[in-house]
Order: sequence, then C-alpha cells, then structure tokens
Amino acid sequence: MLRSAALGPGACSSIQRAPTQAPQTLRRAQRTVMQAARGSRTPAGQEPTPAGAPPASAPAAAPAAAPAAPAAVPHKRGRPAKPKPLDATALTVEPGVAEPLGASPSADAKIPGVNFALFAPNATSVTLCVHDWDDKPVMETLMQRTGDVWHALVAGLPQSHVLYGYKVDGRGGWDTEFRWDKHKILLDPYAKLVRGRAVFGQRDAFEQWKTKEGSVFRGTFDFESEPFDWGAGYARPNIPLKDLIIAELPVRTFTASESSGLPAGQRGTYKGLAEKVEHLKELGVNAVELLPVFEYDELEFQRAKNPRDHMVNVWGYSHLNFFAPMSRFGSDGAGPVAAAREFKEMVKALHGAGIEVIVDVVYNHTVEGGDDDPYLLSWRGIDTKAYYQQDPEAYTKLLNYSGCGNTVNANHPATLQQIVASLRWWVEEYHVDGFRFDLAPCLCRDERGKMLTNPPLIRAITKDPVLSKVKLISEPWDIGAYMVGSFPNWDVWAEWNGKYRDDVRRFLRGDGGLKSEFATRLAGSADLYHTNNRKPFHSINFVIAHDGFTLADQVAYNEKHNDANGEGNRDGTNDNFSWNCGVEGPTDNAAVQSLRHRQMRNMHLALMLSQGTPMLLIGDEYGQSRQGNNNYYGHNTALTHYKWDQLEQAKENGWFRFYSELIKFRRQHPLLGRAEFLTNEDVTWHEDRWDDPESRFLAFTLHDRGQGGGSLYAAFNAHSFEVRITLPEPPRGQKWCRVVDTNLAPPKDFTPGGNAGVEPVYLVQPYSSILLIAKDKAA
Repeated sequence: MLRSAALGPGACSSIQRAPTQAPQTLRRAQRTVMQAARGSRTPAGQEPTPAGAPPASAPAAAPAAAPAAPAAVPHKRGRPAKPKPLDATALTVEPGVAEPLGASPSADAKIPGVNFALFAPNATSVTLCVHDWDDKPVMETLMQRTGDVWHALVAGLPQSHVLYGYKVDGRGGWDTEFRWDKHKILLDPYAKLVRGRAVFGQRDAFEQWKTKEGSVFRGTFDFESEPFDWGAGYARPNIPLKDLIIAELPVRTFTASESSGLPAGQRGTYKGLAEKVEHLKELGVNAVELLPVFEYDELEFQRAKNPRDHMVNVWGYSHLNFFAPMSRFGSDGAGPVAAAREFKEMVKALHGAGIEVIVDVVYNHTVEGGDDDPYLLSWRGIDTKAYYQQDPEAYTKLLNYSGCGNTVNANHPATLQQIVASLRWWVEEYHVDGFRFDLAPCLCRDERGKMLTNPPLIRAITKDPVLSKVKLISEPWDIGAYMVGSFPNWDVWAEWNGKYRDDVRRFLRGDGGLKSEFATRLAGSADLYHTNNRKPFHSINFVIAHDGFTLADQVAYNEKHNDANGEGNRDGTNDNFSWNCGVEGPTDNAAVQSLRHRQMRNMHLALMLSQGTPMLLIGDEYGQSRQGNNNYYGHNTALTHYKWDQLEQAKENGWFRFYSELIKFRRQHPLLGRAEFLTNEDVTWHEDRWDDPESRFLAFTLHDRGQGGGSLYAAFNAHSFEVRITLPEPPRGQKWCRVVDTNLAPPKDFTPGGNAGVEPVYLVQPYSSILLIAKDKAA
C-alpha cells in the first residue's frame, strides 16, 4: 500500500500481489490484431473480461504500492537493427511482472521479450497495444493486474523499433472525477522514448489529423544499442553554483536560421547546438539553461480552430512525457533513438568546453489541457485523480494554478515517484547538471490545491542522494502564489529572483525611491536569502529572461506588441518596467539610440557586478529584438530565430565585445560571485541620502581584503543630468583606473585591466554607470 508521500529508499518496493493467472488463461484473454494475412479481431462491441481483475460487483482491492523507480536499462551490443515487419504469430503473451514501470527487457532469459507495466489503480481493464514502426496495429492483449499495476510480457517481441500504448477503461463517465476512453491508445508515462512526427512543425503520414486522434505519439524503446561512449577522459564540470554564469537558451530557435551556416537537417537541433559550442565559450558563459527538451507537441495549438492555430510552440512548456528527449530536436528527422544519442553528444560537447547543462522542466502541468479543451493523450486517460489536482468543490473540474488548463498532482505518491524517477533518469542517463522547475509552487500543493508547508515532492528531491548533488532552481511563483525568498528550500534550492529583475529595471529607468532596493539587489538580496544556511548564490539574478522583452526591446518599448499571437494583444505581462527612451520601437534618432545603448550597458553591468548567480538570455549578446513581442512562444519564424548575421554585426560595432568581456571580467575577479554575504568590512556605500525619493544615484566600493584582483568602485547614475563625484581614496599606493564607462563609445566603453588612471573628480553622465579598479601606481 502507498503509505506515505515521503518516499525514502525502498519505501515502494513491496507490492501486494494478486494470485498469478495461468499463462494459458491469459492467452485465452488475448486479443490479437493480425496483419492483413490473418485479420482476426474481437467483434465490435464485445468487451473482454479483464485478466486478473475482480468482478464488477466485487469490492475494490486494497491499493498496492507503485513499484520502485526503474533502473537504467541494460544494453546489448550493436546499433538497433532496421525495423522489420512484426509477425504477430511469432508473439506470445506471458503474465509478466509489475516492476519496473514502463517497458523493459524480459528479466527471464528463458523467455526473451519485453515486459510492460502500467500504474492504473482505478482502471477496470488495461489493454496493451503493440504496433509496428509504421504505426500499423500488430497485437492487442489484456494485461494482468497486481495491486495497482497492470502488466504483461510479450515474448518474441524485438528489442527496438516497436511502438506501443495502452487502452484504459474504468467505471463511470466524464461526469465523474475520471476521464476514461476505452478506444483511445494512450502514451505510457514511463516511456523512455517517444515517436511522433519526424520533422519539427511538419505534419506527416504518421499523423491522424482527420480523426479525433489528432497528433499521434507512441512509446518506444531501444534495448539493442551499445551504451553511449562518454569517453575515457570525460568528466562533468561540477562548477560551484556561486561561479556559474548561466545563459538561457532555446534549442530550437538557437540554430534554426539559415544564417547559422548549418546544413538544413541540423538546424534547430541538439547537433546544431553542439556545433555552436565555440560561440558559447567566446561569450564566456559556463552553463546553459535549456528551455524544455522533454517530448512535446509543437502543433498542440492546431488541434482545433482557435485564434492561436497558426502558432508553433518553440518554447516547449507543455510536456507529453517526462522521460523522453524531444525527438524532433534530433537531426535529419532520424527519430527518437538518434535524437537521444545526439542529446548525449551535445551534453558531452558542452561538458568538454567546461559548460554545464541545466534543463528547464515542466512538472506543473501537461499538454492535456483543461476542462474547456480536454485532450486525452496519457496521464488524463490513465488516472485523472492520481495525476491532476481537482477542484475540492467539484471533483469533475481540474484546478488551474499553471494557467495552462491543468495542474499536476505532484504530491500524490505515485506522481511524486514518477517525477523523481524522471529527474534521476536525466541525471544518470543524460548527464544533465541541474534543473530549473517551471512554476514551482504548483509542486507544493496537495490534491485540492492547498499549499503545503513541507511538500513531499520538494523534500524527496532535496533528500535524494543523486538529485541533492545537482543544481536545483525554482521559478517561485504560479497563478496563485508568489514565493520569492520563501520557496521551501532546505538550504539547497536556488530561486529565480523576480524582485531582482523588477528593482534593477525600475531603478535604472529612473524610478524614484528605489535606491535602497537597488543596493540590496546588488549586494545579493540578503533580505530574501540571508536565513539559515542560504547564501547569495541561491539568488538567480536576471534582468532579462525568455518571459518578457529582450534586452534591446526593454529599452525600445513601453508597451507590449503581441498582436501576432492572435489574442488581441491580451496575452503577455503588462508589468515590464521598460522604457523606450523617448520613441516607441525602431528609430533613426541618434540621441535615442545612444541612450538605449547606454541603458543596455547599464543593465548588463549591474547584473555582472551583483552578488548572486547571474543569468542572461542568449541573443542579447547581439541585441536581438522581438519587435516588442514579450510572449513569443509560438513563432517558429525569423521573429524568434537567432540571427547569426546580426551577431557578426555586433562584433563589428563593439556591443558583443562589451557584453562578453564584462562576463569574463566577472568570472576572473574574486570580489564578484562570493560564497558569503557582504559585511561592513567588504563594502562601503558612498551614500547619505538613502531615504530621499529623488535620489537616483548609487555608488559603492568593494574592498580587496586579500582576495586579490583589486578593489572595485562602481557608480550608477539614473538621473537625467550628470553627477559630479569626488572619488574615495584608493588603497595606499594605488590609483583608480577605469574599466567601464557606459557613456563612452566602443572600444572605450570597456577597458580590460583598466585605463592609465582617472582624476579624483569624475563626471558620471546621465543614465550611465562606471566601474573602476584599484591598481598599483607603478602599473
């Protein structure tokens, strides 16, 4: 029985087993859909008796514990053979075993084949559907039940190039808390690979768009390939969180453009990203945070006619499986097995360059929609009650704290176990270095949406011997909760710091009364994170992320311009705290352009000088624009594609040099990226007007107390007029040298190592900032 949501080692290894049914009895219950030569089917409308299930009048069996998380699947030698037609006459069905969940090679050497196991506690029957690689039906067979798990072993089944799914039925209709459809083939939640259409955004023969089936996704497996060769000299980077500089990066749009210079079949793929590792090294980042890479349906908006049916989902925040890599991020439409291998090759290439891989994961909702747009693809048709939070006033309705129609019931023991197994799979099989959890407060709610103080899932992840060693980052808000600084953390979890973003944007655009808040954010947000054993690096600092304006648009638009999204400009946030510097959108006005460039430099300098872990958005290094669209998730077009030709222009005009050199300066200077919060001995704030709402100037000195690198002085002027300052005395025997003045044109805006020295009185120009470094006078 599932006793506790706090799953410790072995907590779910014990299963209450029903009496084993004789193989011949199970075979009599088998329904085999033969290929054309045989063609025998169960008569229409005839319902077979579920193997091993109690009669309808019998009381339900006590629920049994879901099996332990599946171990990594052993591989045989060689690459998977090319798919061959499946002969149903060569297949036989055995009872199989209830663990591990999903598809696994037979553990009995005397009966080679594949075992299938599905957790479906409220089902009255489960039918395993086996298809060939072209999705033609080969066999259907009822599965045996042991406790809450249905299972069957198909002897003689090949070890690759097989598709499968389940038909699940239960008591009650859609007016209950369940969503049964005994005719629908559902995707296995534990499928390690998923096959759908071959090419990103393109419907093909594998689809069934003229039926209610819509997009078709089938589970598959590969138990034949050799284990991936990570290489004898391979090692994970294992970079401390305090030393990370993270680039948020979408796999699809990063190399989708022809300007990437890649062959057409490699654009927008894992392989394409691997080919661009040198750019990431030149940029200076040492971690990428990949937008979702779990299998998802990029054409989900086209299931029915609606204002968004022209959109193609390039962000991927809508998983249909938690274990399988997005197969259409593989090159040349080669399919899920090749895509999984190329994902590992990408990780290996990034690790070889000293770059960690953090994956954005979406366990808060799924692709299956809400009550207004129900979509049965997997979890919803298997057990709505176990997998989704339901309205306590009307269990037939789903709760929607994600804003996407449903909310995963993450703290149900079986769902919790599935999520933990998924995370471990990505760490152990794909070698990812951490996770960013989308809308993480959803994962802190119980089955009726109530917020939990010590959510079992978060605790289980934190205490897991594997997961506790990787980076864990929460997006600490959802539709109903804002938990910045208060997300359950056990001194392990870091957080996207939304207050950092807002305070930095507002101060630098000239809002009054924010000087103290701006200083607090630069110093590591001690008001939020200086509790227990939390450190400044638990604050993930960012000014720009995939949600919202790009850096260039942040200084070019006061209002969002999302009309292309098809929702009348209603989608996307209105709280951007942006400033167009006098003109909305593109302009030839030289003064406005100059001011915008200064503001972009100011925000980047603030980010690189702040204590905490900085995160930036890929593309800002060349000044990408989305034309004022701050919610561009559905555009597989030039609007979202990384423009490699514009990167070359940015290298010529000096912006890329400023952006990347400042990143490298941060990585090299010991006073930045500290492990502890600043003390009075570490920093001097040159301020006497903290409470003056009209003061928009902030200056401070970070003291070199033996760490090395030299003391630093920084000043930010968000006034519309210049400010004359007298610099503090530099350390004995040293002088102040200019590293950054955002008012100066390239290349003088950034001087590596500092210039020859500055005068004691400095004019900080309007909307500009400076960074000075103390160097020996003899230098």
